[in-house]
Amino acid sequence: MFDDIRPYVDAEIPAAMQRIVSDKYFPLVCSFLFPEMPLQTVAGLVGSCRTVEEFQTRVMYKVIYSIAEKTTSGLSVSGMERLDPEKDYLFISNHRDIMLDAAFLQVLLSEAGRRTSEITFGANLMQGQLVIDVGRCNKMFRIERPSTVTSARDFLKKSQYASEYIRYAITRKKESVWIAQRNGRTKDGKDLTDQGIIKMFNLSGGEDRVQSLAELNLAPLSISYEWEPCDQLKALELYARSSGQPYIKKPGEDLNSILTGITQPKGRVHLTVCEPIRREELEPFCEYSNPDFNKAVADLVDSRIRAGYRLYPNNYIAADLLAGKRAHSYTNAEKEAFEKHIGEITEEYPEELRDILLRIYASPVMA
Repeated sequence: MFDDIRPYVDAEIPAAMQRIVSDKYFPLVCSFLFPEMPLQTVAGLVGSCRTVEEFQTRVMYKVIYSIAEKTTSGLSVSGMERLDPEKDYLFISNHRDIMLDAAFLQVLLSEAGRRTSEITFGANLMQGQLVIDVGRCNKMFRIERPSTVTSARDFLKKSQYASEYIRYAITRKKESVWIAQRNGRTKDGKDLTDQGIIKMFNLSGGEDRVQSLAELNLAPLSISYEWEPCDQLKALELYARSSGQPYIKKPGEDLNSILTGITQPKGRVHLTVCEPIRREELEPFCEYSNPDFNKAVADLVDSRIRAGYRLYPNNYIAADLLAGKRAHSYTNAEKEAFEKHIGEITEEYPEELRDILLRIYASPVMA
């Protein structure tokens, strides 16, 4: 079932491992992800994997943990105790980095003694056999984006198919699932759940919308970065849009964002597993119209994510710089470091870009 979008199963792993190590881009990827290891050693490690779990524990865990060690000042989590060990969840998360939001969750789930989750993977990113193989070996499944379908009707059909798979994964396969709260990363720092995501969840659930969502065990997830991933790239995109220019992605831009997000220093990173949404919280919405129901649930998710933010000095400094007065507590050294960072990436651009960057960092304070 769902063979065209689902992750690989264990029987498919050995062949996928051989394709990965034989791919012409494998040496380049290895030099980037395993710079201290000889190519043949990495090839042997990858080739030895025979199951999804082995690939995740022997390869992906090492990769993500290495990224965290090299580019963060600490990766932490709170709220894991809110998860019932007997349940599987639909983690719905704010989305700041293309790859690492979900990847960091997998490491933290594993360290907490829980199974890793399956991960939605946008069809716009699932290109090239190497990317497809690595993704599907890592419990990623394909989900369509509006840009990857030919019509609104086709998108609705693909959305229903994705909804059916998500429900199947959670209720039948007994796998948790991670999904972003909206299509694409948050660019402006304002984490808002797309009501269309809530609508999509219910496309496979029958007429009882409350029951449909309740059986998915929605668990909002809040991720906070001290230094916003790809902050300059996000600000440039917002600046282009604010100037009335149509923003068209350049060839390779998604890959550039992925690599920048992975390699860029991120400072402290914290994930908060928020209180899962209970059936009793959904029941007051049962008489709402479909649009109002979707909005009410989206608002509930947003309130959880906002409450789960870990605010850093950078957020407070940006808010104070925008307000023109000091209203929060932080050190002069922290302020100097933040202003130096902002100055370095905006010195060749108009003043408006600086204001956009400040709003990105200040948004969690103002939420």
